[in-house]
Amino acid sequence: MKIIITYLRFIENKKRMLLFLDFILIILFTPLLFNQSQAQTNPVESIMGTFEKYSKNPILLSHGTGFEAKAVFNPAAIVKNDTIFLLYRAEDWKGVRQWKGTSSIGMAFSIDGVNFTRYDNPVITPEFDYETPGGCEDPRIVRIEDTYYLTYTAYNGKSARLAMATSQDLIHWDKKGLIIPWEWSKAGAILPVKINNHYIMYFGDNNIHIAYSDDLIKWKVADEPVLYPREGYFDDRIVEPGPPPILTEQGILLIYNGSNKQIHYEVGWALYSKDDPTQLIDRSEKPFLSLSEDIEKYGQVPNVIFTEGLVYFKDIWYLYYGASDTYIGVAIGKK
Repeated sequence: MKIIITYLRFIENKKRMLLFLDFILIILFTPLLFNQSQAQTNPVESIMGTFEKYSKNPILLSHGTGFEAKAVFNPAAIVKNDTIFLLYRAEDWKGVRQWKGTSSIGMAFSIDGVNFTRYDNPVITPEFDYETPGGCEDPRIVRIEDTYYLTYTAYNGKSARLAMATSQDLIHWDKKGLIIPWEWSKAGAILPVKINNHYIMYFGDNNIHIAYSDDLIKWKVADEPVLYPREGYFDDRIVEPGPPPILTEQGILLIYNGSNKQIHYEVGWALYSKDDPTQLIDRSEKPFLSLSEDIEKYGQVPNVIFTEGLVYFKDIWYLYYGASDTYIGVAIGKK
C-alpha cells in the first residue's frame, strides 16, 4: 500500500510540475506571440517590395560649367510614353552670399530607369522676385488628365515658399506663382486623385501640413499639422513630404523625409485614411531607406538621403533621391 501511495504522490507531483512548467512557458512566450501578431505591416514593402540601392549610383552628378556645374539633386519623376523623365534641382556657381549657387530645374530622360540623357538647358529658371537670388528648388510632379502640375520651392534668399507651374509637354512651363501664402512653406506633394471631391496636398518641412483645392492652383490649409517629429526616432527634428502620395487599398501612402537632431536625413512612410486624409493610421518605426553609401555621407550637406521622385515603370518601382545635396541616386523595389 505504501508503494502505491508513494507512486500516486509521485504522479501528482509530476502533474503539478508539468502545470508549473506550462505556466512558465505561457509567461515567457505570450509576449513574443503577441508582438508577432502586432508586428507592423510595412505598406511600402507589401506594395513595392524592398528597396535596394542601384549598385552604380550616382546616376547623375554635376556637369559642365553652366546651370548644373555645382550639383544636381532632389529629382521629381514622371513616366511619359514609356520613358522616365527626371526634373531635378541643379545648382550653378553663380549664386551670391552663403549658398554660392542659384538653383534651376533641369530635365533628363531614360528608357531603362538608370541611364539618363540630359537636356542641354534647364526647363524652369528663376525669373521673379520671389525666386531670386536663391532660385527654383526641389520639384515634385503629378499628371492629372492632360496637364502636368509641378510644385517647387521658390527661394528669394530670405523666404522659401511653395510655388506651382503647369505644362502639357514637360518642356514649356506656365508659372502660376506662390500657392501657400506663408513666409516659409516647402515640399508640395499632391495626390493626383480627388478625396471627398477635393484634391489634397501634403506639404511642410518641420511638421507636415495638409491643404485642399478644387482647381490645383488655389489651396486652403487645414488648421493643424498631420504629422510631427517624434522624440528619439530617426525623424525627431524634421518631417517633410517626399514624392506625391499614392492611393492604395490600405490608405493614402505618403513617403516622407525625416531628419534627426544630428541632421541625418533618411526616408520613412506614413499611412492615412482614404476617408479622412488627416487621420494617421500608421507610420514607420524606422527608415526603410537609410544612409549607407559614400555619396550620401559626403557632399555639400553630408548625411542626406532626400527623395522626391517615385514611379512605377515596366512592373518595377523606382525611387529617386538626392544624396548629400550633390548627387542623384535611385533605389529599386525588389519583390
